[in-house]
Amino acid sequence: MSVLSNTTALLGKELRTEFRSRELLTTTVVFILIVMVLFSFTFDPTVGESRRFGPGLLWLAFLFASSLMLQPCFLRELNNDTLSALRLSVSDPFAIFLAKLAANTLFLLLTELLLLPIFAILYNIPVLAVFGQLVLVFFLGSLGVATAGTALSAISAQARMRELMLPLLLLPLLTPVLVASTEVTAGLLDRQPFVQWKGVGFLAVFDVVFLTALWIFGEYLLEE
Repeated sequence: MSVLSNTTALLGKELRTEFRSRELLTTTVVFILIVMVLFSFTFDPTVGESRRFGPGLLWLAFLFASSLMLQPCFLRELNNDTLSALRLSVSDPFAIFLAKLAANTLFLLLTELLLLPIFAILYNIPVLAVFGQLVLVFFLGSLGVATAGTALSAISAQARMRELMLPLLLLPLLTPVLVASTEVTAGLLDRQPFVQWKGVGFLAVFDVVFLTALWIFGEYLLEE
């Protein structure tokens, strides 16, 4: 119960900090919107091409934008040695990671849902009929991105070239998530939508494996 209560308190802090400034959400939304508009104008895709290439472009935009959102995850805790204070205030360091990855997952999912209607309009792809399934894919993909990204953010925050280290580590690691999420999304946006359960299962396994690894090794990632 102490882990849950600590996580809840820290999650509230993360949400209040972000919604007070809205810097990460605004930056991420604008970045993804620019990428989608540029791709739309550059390729001027037909409906068939949109169904084929749209999901990949969408998840590429999400993945690159996530590196911007996850970069300051632990950087702001280094000011005034806040991270050390957080470690002393909780009984289990995993609560710090759990709160941050929950907040990052929520922010990513909110960004994706806000931009989904714009994607549907720009690429002329109906999404309302499969909205529930898309939310599931977005959640599993966002959870995988947030879990791996939060761990790597803790590592890169104390490195010298932290601005470059996170994208260099994150993007190759999340390639399987990108591929699986793209394939499942492409199936849902097909003319005859279908759920690719193999890809959904892979995303679920990826999330469980990385959550378990973060639970086991998270304490060591917080050491200076």
